[in-house]
Amino acid sequence: MAGFKHLIVGGGMTGDAAVHGIRELDGAGSIGVIGAETHPPYNRPPLSKGLWKGKPLESIWREGEDRGVTYHRGRTVRSIDPANKQVTDDQGTVHGFENLLLATGATPRRMAFGADQVIYYRTLDDYRRLRALCETGRRFAVIGGGFIGSEVAAALAMSGREVVLIFPDDGISGRLFPPDLSRSLNDYYREKGVEVLSGTSVVGMESTGGKPVLEVRDARSGREKSVAVDGVVAGIGVQPNVELAQAAGLEVTNGIRVDGSLRTRHPDIFAAGDVASFHNPILDQWLRVEHEDNANTMGRLAGRAMAGENVTYDHLSSFYSDLFDLGYEAVGELDPRLEMVADWQEPCREGVVYYLRGGRVRGVLLWNVWEQVDAARRLIAEPGPFQAKDLKGRLPA
Repeated sequence: MAGFKHLIVGGGMTGDAAVHGIRELDGAGSIGVIGAETHPPYNRPPLSKGLWKGKPLESIWREGEDRGVTYHRGRTVRSIDPANKQVTDDQGTVHGFENLLLATGATPRRMAFGADQVIYYRTLDDYRRLRALCETGRRFAVIGGGFIGSEVAAALAMSGREVVLIFPDDGISGRLFPPDLSRSLNDYYREKGVEVLSGTSVVGMESTGGKPVLEVRDARSGREKSVAVDGVVAGIGVQPNVELAQAAGLEVTNGIRVDGSLRTRHPDIFAAGDVASFHNPILDQWLRVEHEDNANTMGRLAGRAMAGENVTYDHLSSFYSDLFDLGYEAVGELDPRLEMVADWQEPCREGVVYYLRGGRVRGVLLWNVWEQVDAARRLIAEPGPFQAKDLKGRLPA
């Protein structure tokens, strides 16, 4: 049995950030990384952003210097034995550990039909598959109008492809943005040549001549129609990979529960990234965050905790997106059910949207407004109370 001082399950951004965190404090302790993907660690955001704007594929790779790490790529851990401090992978190999990090990420939700005709967009292999389809295909369906769906639809349209964007909400990213902004994005995407089918669900899928044909239903009229395309991409959310933790007796509630030091209920088992559920003291709320900033910051801190540092994870992470010529950064809780105060320089093109509950700012959307994330974090940390007039002109700071 191979044994490691620090063992990481998950070879993505979070796991790589943890390696950095460990090495900042422990330059010699053995590190093992077990990951399902066969690729070295890479950054995910360019898969739906920069690579479609001409950035080279080589730009996605994370730092590749030798840090004395033993990688087991293309392997999946099947079980954890907390009492004996060991894990067993899908090849039957047993790996011992002193400290274990679960950075197992999340798996895309799948539809009940379509099978392998649908690209559930998340990995480098998914990007390569879609790029290959674009070599011959002209018309694509994107299912889901949220974070991934909106980005992939824009990327495909900018690449000269015909795009049909299908989602059940009234507007693009309607579960994040104010209704007027969300609906304005529908019109904006249409101006860019995207066929936007809002309030519409995919209810079936067949194959004709080897190409997908989607059956879609308009929720308002109840009418159904067929949409024939060359390829289908879906971004309909993810589920945290908690099965290992559950089987090992760790606490799971919308992710693997961790305390402020990123420990699970087992003192030598940590969790971080998409799979971790943690309490944010600023929002006084349990969160599970699926964005790059959280993966990098939380992963690094988990690594430092594994190396013996007393850490407290109180970071309020941010996320960002590029949608054709528009872009945004956001921090905190973006929920259109909250009270919202919009401070537009140009309606739905440039400005700031504040999300409030009980007079306190819970989240900030910076719409084509840049370099204000830290100022937004400081504002969210303030107790308030705030009224709409107090927030007009507050950012940019």
